[in-house]
Amino acid sequence: MRLVACFLLAFAVAKTRAGNNPDTVTIGTYVISVHDINFQQKEYTIRFWLWLLYDNPAFDFARQIDIPNAKSIDPPEVIMDVINGKTWQLMKMKCTMKQNWKVDDFPFDKQRLLVTIENSIFDASQLVFKADEPGSTCDREMTIDGWKITDFRVVTLPREYTTVFGDPRSDMLHSDYDSFNIIIDIERETWGLFFKIFIGMYIAFLIAVLSFAPQVYELEPRFGLPVGGLFAAVGNKYIIDSILPESSSFTLVDTLHTLTFTGIFLILLVSAVSLRFHERQQTAFSKRIDFWGSLIILTGYIVLNLFFVWKAQA
Repeated sequence: MRLVACFLLAFAVAKTRAGNNPDTVTIGTYVISVHDINFQQKEYTIRFWLWLLYDNPAFDFARQIDIPNAKSIDPPEVIMDVINGKTWQLMKMKCTMKQNWKVDDFPFDKQRLLVTIENSIFDASQLVFKADEPGSTCDREMTIDGWKITDFRVVTLPREYTTVFGDPRSDMLHSDYDSFNIIIDIERETWGLFFKIFIGMYIAFLIAVLSFAPQVYELEPRFGLPVGGLFAAVGNKYIIDSILPESSSFTLVDTLHTLTFTGIFLILLVSAVSLRFHERQQTAFSKRIDFWGSLIILTGYIVLNLFFVWKAQA
């Protein structure tokens, strides 16, 4: 049997290399679940059925399947049959996928999950995919905790590699493989998470604002409350950063915390300037600095927060 399989494989390769049209493989999928989303490890797990319908006996996707953007692929459960002279292969897949999460607008982020499927043996001159779009879908009861699915589709795309993997029969500088792509767009269910992760930061800022209530000469509350609020805001940022992947961009989380840090610093600055004028016996001017300083800082903080949150949602 092994000798026959090798002969069929050699025959198929020779046939396609002789200049014939590539074999067409009809391919579709049914996504069962997406789970174990991990931002820190930049991964998630997906389970799905994958079916293929083809003529060429050299194809064996259970052994030839490749998912380039997967961290790991569990051995598939395989069902095979021959229907009207065509091979029908059905596989139940479970993969841990690599994912570069976009966290610039976290927690108002939108993500695109992409699973790219190729045949590792036959290139685009030998095999092309035809997507079974009507039959491909996801489980209608599938849910992703904290997310809603906004779009699901499957497409076939050519994929170019800038190498021929050392094939001595080729004098080209690249090789092309056809790919079948599962695309799932998801959007976070936002406001509950937003208040959960930022409530500590906002309370810290309000504690700092309360320092304007005591008289300017009451040094302990005037300077102690903002400093305490600053430490609480810093702690809140460390907690949020611990659940997010490292990012070189300035995210919404960074922006809102920077506004908070700046606001608390300005509160301390206004208190220091007000105290200075109070010590010079300019009490009325000191009170005006307190009043207008607190009003400008609080109004500016609220307006800027609303602007950046609105921008992240847009």
